[in-house]
Amino acid sequence: MPRFSVIVPAYQVQAYLHECMASVLEQSFSDLELIAVDDCSPDACGAIADEFAARDARVRAVHLKENVGLGRARNAGMRAATGDYLIFLDGDDTLTPHALRDIADRIKETGDPDVLVYDYARTFWSGETVRNVRAGQLHEEGPAPFSLDDRPGLLDVLMVVWNKAYRREFVEREQFAFPPGYYEDTPWTYPVLMAAQTIATLDRVCVHYRQRRQGNILGTTSARHFDIFDQYDRVFAHLDAHPELARWRPVLFRRMVDHLSAVFLKRDRLPRGSRAAFLRKARAHYARYRVRDAGVPPGNRLRHTLVRFGSHRTYRALWTATRLKRRAARLAGALARGVRTAALRLHYGVQRLLPVRADLAVFAGRGGRGHGCNPGALEAAFRTHAPGMRTAWVAGPGFHHTIPTGTRRLTPGSAAYWTALARSKYVVGNAGFDRGLVKRSGQILIQTQAGTPLKHMGLDLQERPAAARGTDFAEMLRDADRWDYCLSGNRHSTLVWERVFPAAYTMLEYGQPRNDVFQRATSAEVARLRESLGIPQGTVAVLYAPTHRDYRRTQRTALDLERVLRRLGPRFVLLTRAHPSYGAPLARSDGRLIDVSDHPSVESLCLASDALVTDYSSLMFDYAGLDRPIVILSDDPEAYEAARGTYFDLRAFPPGAIARSEDELIDIFATGHWRGSRSAQLRAAFRERFCPYDDGRAAERVVRRVVLGETAGLPAVIPPSERRPVPSAASRTPAAALTPVAAPGAPVPAVDTP
Repeated sequence: MPRFSVIVPAYQVQAYLHECMASVLEQSFSDLELIAVDDCSPDACGAIADEFAARDARVRAVHLKENVGLGRARNAGMRAATGDYLIFLDGDDTLTPHALRDIADRIKETGDPDVLVYDYARTFWSGETVRNVRAGQLHEEGPAPFSLDDRPGLLDVLMVVWNKAYRREFVEREQFAFPPGYYEDTPWTYPVLMAAQTIATLDRVCVHYRQRRQGNILGTTSARHFDIFDQYDRVFAHLDAHPELARWRPVLFRRMVDHLSAVFLKRDRLPRGSRAAFLRKARAHYARYRVRDAGVPPGNRLRHTLVRFGSHRTYRALWTATRLKRRAARLAGALARGVRTAALRLHYGVQRLLPVRADLAVFAGRGGRGHGCNPGALEAAFRTHAPGMRTAWVAGPGFHHTIPTGTRRLTPGSAAYWTALARSKYVVGNAGFDRGLVKRSGQILIQTQAGTPLKHMGLDLQERPAAARGTDFAEMLRDADRWDYCLSGNRHSTLVWERVFPAAYTMLEYGQPRNDVFQRATSAEVARLRESLGIPQGTVAVLYAPTHRDYRRTQRTALDLERVLRRLGPRFVLLTRAHPSYGAPLARSDGRLIDVSDHPSVESLCLASDALVTDYSSLMFDYAGLDRPIVILSDDPEAYEAARGTYFDLRAFPPGAIARSEDELIDIFATGHWRGSRSAQLRAAFRERFCPYDDGRAAERVVRRVVLGETAGLPAVIPPSERRPVPSAASRTPAAALTPVAAPGAPVPAVDTP
């Protein structure tokens, strides 16, 4: 008896069925059976199901003699199922990687509930992925399992069958089955949730719900959408047959009205000439099942009014009035924005007539994401080494909490922001400066950059369209023409910046200010950082920070993070930091897997960790200054080089061991090569080349040169061999205690070099 019976009905989905079935069979959890139900499909669905069945004993192909529709095809799959739990998946959708493993784990954690509800995301032909807007209802906080009375908000989640796992004994005991029709999920899902004595949730996207451009059943214009009325008749008949469920009638009444109005308001659902008839039938259903004082939310009252009166003319009048109201609101908003923009331009012009203040400096980080990076280190240095200097930081309101208390907070686009740009002598940033900034005589613009470049930058992107993505190179050069100074951490960076940003600025090859903290931090500070992140004592914290892939429309990690942790053993912890372009964490925090994507300071994460795993991120150049182990995961060098390009071959001059796959990465840690002598030699050579000035006084050198005007007598640079950066926690633990046992039969690399 398998743990899961995955039932996939198939009708005219031959273009998607292979991907759907493969997403099930390639799951890391393999205790399953896959039942593919060919609903007498006229295309190749039946043949595809047979091909899978011939290759994999877990697959069973069921062929129906006539087309019976989605609901009854699922019934046929249930009759053939033998698993503990039933999972339904439409033939054009897919399971996400490791979904079944996480579902199985959650079922076990919650004591085999009758129903487990998990999350989904809509995937569009454009490559865009949008998570369910009701994902908040699936939180795992509080006791589990529970009943629907404890979490009635689950009824607000999309009423579909394929976002749940059902205990087969429960389904058979209650004799649940799918009716015929378009909206067959409705009379199944409501009764199932109300009958379930135990329910649990899994806050994880397990299904990718494909949004097809054409061919989606519910998105097709057809009179069959009138089927929705029969389905709600079945729902309320179920309530009538079970008086103990009467308390759910107001909720289901509200849901019915919302659903009917949604079908009506979708312009592509009902055939021309049938909309008035649909409204009349909706009005009859409203009267038949009406519950007084149903508690209609204010935002839904217009919809309820539409269904209650069922008048097409009333609807058209309401719709026209609403459209005019929205148009008027848009016009008023546009007018208000225009007036505000004009007022701010006038304000900025007036401020530029006033003298530049030599004691004012304004700073900004990339994208207004808060205090940090090179501008953050310089802002602190301005206050420390330039007495009387007043500083301000530009960031969105959501990042104001990252700004030190002694620094003024500025919101982009505000009047105070434009005042600061007009009056401050020093303007510091690590990205392009505001296009509206008019550089005044006496103002000094400092471009700090955001690290040492490995991947192509600036003008070099002209030959890399996948990476350039509409970059305005003329505007980029106009911005560079305004720079007075550009910071560089090493000779490599200097040569790159001068070529890809050709302008008349002065290069300051003084080091990376953001790395000063690595030389000044203490072991006590490292211990406090580890405790704040929840890193257990005596463990090795590995920071995993992959970079953006220009050749991918959607970003994802190359690693099965849970598998890596299982193979490494309990002495290892993974800190996962997603690149801002990912838009989502690499994984949810769970025990030894800690998501730090939203942590405001990457420098603090470096200090708290014992080793870095990355691919092509410039973070490796900063981390090398800490003199801690670095492992490069390079599983797609050809694709990355073709799309983005690199300034040198990282495999020929790495900062440590190189892994070409997940298994090689595990072996590097399992054999201890991650912190071996050869890795230390590679790191030392890398540090000599790329961290020559990162001795803890880079920011001070910049302030003394730019603000205090000192050209001689700047702090001497301490050679890398004489620096003593704060040691990691793991460096004080014997190597034998940190070396996991390699998996039986796993290959062991002879050396940890490329």
